Amino acid sequence: MSELNTSPEAPRSAPEAPRQGPGPDVPARPKGEPRFPDGPQADPAGSHFERRIRSFQPRRSRVTTGQADALQRLWSRWGLDIDGQRVVDLGEMFGNGNPVVLEIGFGMGEATAQMAAADPDTNVLGVDVHTPGQGNLLNLADHHGLSNVRVANGDAIILLREMLAPDSLAGLRVYFPDPWPKKRHHKRRLIQPEFLDLAATRLRPGAVVHCATDWEPYAEQMLDVLDAHPDFENTRAEGGFSPRPAFRPVTRFEGQGLDKGHVVNDLLFRRVQHREPQEQRPL
Repeated sequence: MSELNTSPEAPRSAPEAPRQGPGPDVPARPKGEPRFPDGPQADPAGSHFERRIRSFQPRRSRVTTGQADALQRLWSRWGLDIDGQRVVDLGEMFGNGNPVVLEIGFGMGEATAQMAAADPDTNVLGVDVHTPGQGNLLNLADHHGLSNVRVANGDAIILLREMLAPDSLAGLRVYFPDPWPKKRHHKRRLIQPEFLDLAATRLRPGAVVHCATDWEPYAEQMLDVLDAHPDFENTRAEGGFSPRPAFRPVTRFEGQGLDKGHVVNDLLFRRVQHREPQEQRPL
């Protein structure tokens, strides 16, 4: 795997921090003007779609000068605002017909960039709502010449449901999603039967869903939900969790958890051949 000089990851599920100003070299903007005029929109889908329980919450944190520069320079070429208004031609987006893997929640983009560098024949579309992470991944892709990386801003559910064609994805990655540990918040967890219903329509047969988490109760839920879903089968013949595959790098965040005794579980499930279409559960 290519070694990339990457910056530290942002905390995964820390509470929303107080609003902060721009980095030391980023000039203040007049009130009412967008944060990055040529960058990602604050709320790309707006009020076009119904409100629902979301599996994520935006975090506010400082954007460095380098991240801001990357957002301004590269967003028009490598960025996608998830507005839900059109179906995206992935071949046109990447400029080739290589398989596309969707990564939901890439944090600061360290692992995403390393995996893209190690597998240049696979395109990676990363989705997140964390502006510093979006800028950091664009900066890493630019610095290391990773032409197979694109960054999407907004709600991954709207992207899957409204903007991606059936059978358009060769894989789905969900690494260290917010575990929503309190019982009353479990309904906010991303990996649920209705999410898999939707994902299955966009994943071609043979595509692999790869999840990883250091929250053991969530790992058990993921395993139960994936095991029970008729559109997916465990790639591990004996069932259960998979060893961490060599292609998934250990991030700094993950390493800190391992140092504290956290147990990290990987799940790799394959999309099976299509069945007769059934009514999809609402998201």
